[in-house]
Amino acid sequence: MTRLSAASGEAFASPRRCAREFAAAAGAPPHLRRRAVVQAAWRMACASWAGGVVLASSGCASVAGRFERDPFALGVASGAPTPDGFVLWTRLAPDPRRGDGGLAPEPIGVRWEVAEDDRFARVVRSGSAIAHPALAHAVHVEVRGLVPERWYHYRFMAGRGAGQAVSPVGRARTAPGADAMPARLRFAFASCQQYEQGFYGAYRHMAEEDLDLVVFLGDYIYESSWGRDRVRAHWTGEPKSLDDYRIRHAQYRSDADLQRMHASAPWLLAWDDHEVDNDYANDRAQDLDPAFLARRAAAYRAYFEHMPLRPAACPDGASMRMYDRHRFGRLAEFMVLDDRQHRSHQACPRPGRGGSNVVDVAGCPELRDPARSMLGAGQERWLDRCFAESRGRWNLIAQQTLFARADGRPGPGETAWTDGWDGYPAARQRLIDAMRSRRPSNPVVLGGDVHSNWVCDVKADFSDPRSAVVATEFCGTSITSQGRPQELLDRVRGENPHVRLAESTHRGYGVVTLTPERCALSFRVVESVKVPEPRIATRARFVVEAGRPGAVAG
Repeated sequence: MTRLSAASGEAFASPRRCAREFAAAAGAPPHLRRRAVVQAAWRMACASWAGGVVLASSGCASVAGRFERDPFALGVASGAPTPDGFVLWTRLAPDPRRGDGGLAPEPIGVRWEVAEDDRFARVVRSGSAIAHPALAHAVHVEVRGLVPERWYHYRFMAGRGAGQAVSPVGRARTAPGADAMPARLRFAFASCQQYEQGFYGAYRHMAEEDLDLVVFLGDYIYESSWGRDRVRAHWTGEPKSLDDYRIRHAQYRSDADLQRMHASAPWLLAWDDHEVDNDYANDRAQDLDPAFLARRAAAYRAYFEHMPLRPAACPDGASMRMYDRHRFGRLAEFMVLDDRQHRSHQACPRPGRGGSNVVDVAGCPELRDPARSMLGAGQERWLDRCFAESRGRWNLIAQQTLFARADGRPGPGETAWTDGWDGYPAARQRLIDAMRSRRPSNPVVLGGDVHSNWVCDVKADFSDPRSAVVATEFCGTSITSQGRPQELLDRVRGENPHVRLAESTHRGYGVVTLTPERCALSFRVVESVKVPEPRIATRARFVVEAGRPGAVAG
């Protein structure tokens, strides 16, 4: 365990004393039980980076000393851009293979700088933050006061003098002003990066794409080991505890190509199931674990600790606010959804199990229950308001999985995979009806999860091929995770005339270029995920013209 060497007579306060100072700063009573002290420290650690708390004792946030190993081994990241700033992230972890990162349980002061140039000759914002052990020594800084629609460089520093450690330099871009109409917004969307199944060569190429933004749609980590021809291994078994999840996140974050992409542009983030447990739904695990909410709380906390998220996302036990809205002037609005935490349990599961199933629609009447929801009633109301209030020329609904109907049974009858939107048809129809009634301009649904590339027309009524096209869907393949056999997708495409493309053989990401007049998509695919430096190609291109829902190949 690395411990900073004290200098100039400074000494570290005990973790319990620091926790009590956090609690006192929050106005908590002085006589707290140990659990309450720890919880107060956790909540105040979250609050401190949002601008709330400065501790009275310098011993609770020492900047003195020297690290025995690089504390910035997990790199840097930015996210949630606004017209005047963004969130910056790093985590001090000189030994990522340990749940505590190899650091003693003591708060550490970290300095940060934002500059107009990568040499930091023109620093425009700077400050200090606390890397607190309650947050695994993660640092989140919400930077404000910057110029809209501009690139900046940033870095972190810890220690002092000859022992000072300096992070890699990251790059982030502010969003356009609220009333601006930018000429272009170029972003990538990606999902599903099972570490063992392949190298992250896709990110090596993504970093060269001249992007303003990355939208990640879930399965950032995988809790389980599965698949064929694995090229590397998880450090530990399946995570259940907070330390387990911290180690899993740290292993994924240790990848150089993923670090490079995080340092290249700000990210918007959604999660899916594997950040916690395969196919979990709300409070139900696939294996019906009665202690699942404790596991979910550990997973949510580790997720927050490793992502450049806004203060509102700081979890409270097993609850965490992930759905959010991001505006890019009058050109685009992103509604980032959470289809895991608030959903109804999957319909018609296998006996003695939770999670997904493939069912005959006629034989599972529970599927059609109008009370069932993918997003939960509160998020549905929030999304309806977003549609009503949007001023964006393009409205991007960033969510986890394939949205359009994907019946896989030839001829009469219909099957449904119950973990996807086909398992929640009434909820899907409510979302479609909300788009039709609120009329947000040029809606485009983004998805991932299914490890394949899809382009679909979102129909007013999927059972009627003649019904109106309401929106366009682009669902992207995985970064590494293995796909289903192509013949299964061919069968789905043959049964569903609204499906324009369904392709499962390649891994990669999507790139979207938005202008006021059009939305242009390129599916970028690597030749193999089994080699670290694969070649890349464009698998398909589609265009949506403003005012004309539905994609056209070209």
